[in-house]
Amino acid sequence: MSTNPVLRPKLATPALVVTSAVTLIAMAFLLVAVARGASLEILIVVGFALLLAAGTLGSIWLARVVRRRKWMMAAEQKWHYFDDARSSHRTTTEITVLSVDALEPTGSWITVNWNRFDHIQRAWIEASPEPIWPGSVVLLTPDPAQVSPGRPWPQTYYIRASDLLAWAPPKRPNSRLRTSPEAAHQ
Repeated sequence: MSTNPVLRPKLATPALVVTSAVTLIAMAFLLVAVARGASLEILIVVGFALLLAAGTLGSIWLARVVRRRKWMMAAEQKWHYFDDARSSHRTTTEITVLSVDALEPTGSWITVNWNRFDHIQRAWIEASPEPIWPGSVVLLTPDPAQVSPGRPWPQTYYIRASDLLAWAPPKRPNSRLRTSPEAAHQ
């Protein structure tokens, strides 16, 4: 199972922060116990346990920082490619994928928000070489036969794979994404 590349990896969770704080407090108590001359055997056992916990927590923090930095660099690359594609094509529009409602071998039913018009609608997207995830900002060439000024929005918009130019994660990763068509129409 692949992870959603649109979602920014979490750096800290409440459990990790609390565990780290408890470990630091325990280390402070250990230093006080050493200064007061506590039993050497107990200090060695507790010190070893705290050292092991601190090493484990440090490696978790380091792995999360590295994963987040890699994600940020990949997101920045995606946005550079996105901007290059926008400037190199004549007519483009951005949509945000709010939800993926049904996966099919030839494509997917999705709910999209037309960013410029703030219009939410259901769409069919043909299968593309890269998977499209909820939260993705997609740059595409709009089909004038389906949408044009002065005409009503179609019930369902059909997105050909050849019309997909680029995608990137949302610029505001903390924005709330709607996860169902019912929530999208509220």
